[in-house]
Amino acid sequence: MTEALERAAALLVDAEALLVCAGAGMGVDSGLPDFRGGEGFWRAYPPYARLGMSFEELADPVHFAADPELAWGFYGHRMALYRETVPHAGFELLRRWGSALPGGVRVFTSNVDGQFQRAGFAEDQVAECHGSIHHLQCVFPCSRRISSADGVAVPVDAETMRAVPPLPECPDCGDLERPNILMFGDTTWVPDRGQAQLDALNAWRRGLRGKRLVVVEIGAGQAVPTVRRYAELASAAAQSLIRINPREPEVRHGRGVSLPMPALAALSELDALL
Repeated sequence: MTEALERAAALLVDAEALLVCAGAGMGVDSGLPDFRGGEGFWRAYPPYARLGMSFEELADPVHFAADPELAWGFYGHRMALYRETVPHAGFELLRRWGSALPGGVRVFTSNVDGQFQRAGFAEDQVAECHGSIHHLQCVFPCSRRISSADGVAVPVDAETMRAVPPLPECPDCGDLERPNILMFGDTTWVPDRGQAQLDALNAWRRGLRGKRLVVVEIGAGQAVPTVRRYAELASAAAQSLIRINPREPEVRHGRGVSLPMPALAALSELDALL
């Protein structure tokens, strides 16, 4: 482990730009629940265990039409949780490392929690490939409008995990709004905000013009491999991937450094070496 940490630190010392690719494991050290497997999800949300409903079943847009109180109970609770959560110190370490580099720092994340922005990253530094719980859209949708959820609060009955009306309404048609998040089997997600962020990120990468890019991937699993694939693609030319993951740390073909550690522990160890 010492050798791996030293190799990762050496990559960071030589870096001229930093790309952070983050999955759900990035938030665990901030106290956010780990939804890995049914048991992990049910420990976080006992009412759903009694109903026998999994994360995949709840994160389905069909509920916003069939049972909006159920749907908003889940997402309303998460919205409040993410607003209350303080990002762990590892976020600031990444921001500080990247801000000191000539090419700067950017983030690609599947997380919808807005924790990078809460930790001080600018909006134009973050690409959220699955959307954001802090933005809303019409459930149909009647238009491509994506609006901020600032000022929107959805009360939730803690015993039943059902939302208490009134629920958010679309400003265009007056029907129900939902989070602008890509859910399972989602055909009504409005991807415009996320696509604009991704386009900006890719333009930044092209503009690096040969600068040494280091990719730090954190807490991204293989079940939904979007983040891992992007990290591998971005780091392929320089073989400059640092993969931090306590469960699935392997790096294929030796194209980087594997750190089988939680996010905060790994980032703190690297910061001490730097």
